[in-house]
Amino acid sequence: MLTFSSFKSLIAGASAAFILAGCSAGTVDYDSFPGSAPGDQKVNGRNATRADLKKEGSVFGDGGLNIFGGEEPQQGGGSGIGVNSFLWRASLDTLSFMPLNSADPFGGVIITDWYTPPESTGERFKLTAYILGTALRSDAIKVSVFRQVNVGPNQWQDAVVEPGTVTSMEDAILTRARQLRIDSANSQ
Repeated sequence: MLTFSSFKSLIAGASAAFILAGCSAGTVDYDSFPGSAPGDQKVNGRNATRADLKKEGSVFGDGGLNIFGGEEPQQGGGSGIGVNSFLWRASLDTLSFMPLNSADPFGGVIITDWYTPPESTGERFKLTAYILGTALRSDAIKVSVFRQVNVGPNQWQDAVVEPGTVTSMEDAILTRARQLRIDSANSQ
């Protein structure tokens, strides 16, 4: 339990730490460290221009951190999706019969909401597709299928998914991705 006297000691200690942190032991000759002078920065012993500072680079690379785009376009990459575009589009196309819950093109995850087939109202399905890479390969897609059966009014119980269901969904996505890739190559 925090008492008043321990609270005062805590405040006094924090205040002393802030005061001591603001003190300086002496002056620093910034000219001996090119490019690190506060205010008018210097690069190689002379005042830095904007171009000089840009050449110095940053932690985020030559272009800096560009979240929303900027004055100059980034070379190679940009802000496209982080997974194979053919697998991404094929996954969306293949799962389009189900309601979409969320889709993350940078992480490569598509999550559907529960879907009840019209011919079988006593069961429902939910799928999650994971795109695991940037190459169009069979190991770059993983699908998880969840199935529930109706056991009463608004009561659902988890059920076993047929073993071939996951494989057939992955095959359908891969087939569609190959079709999209062929169509893209033919249109160029």
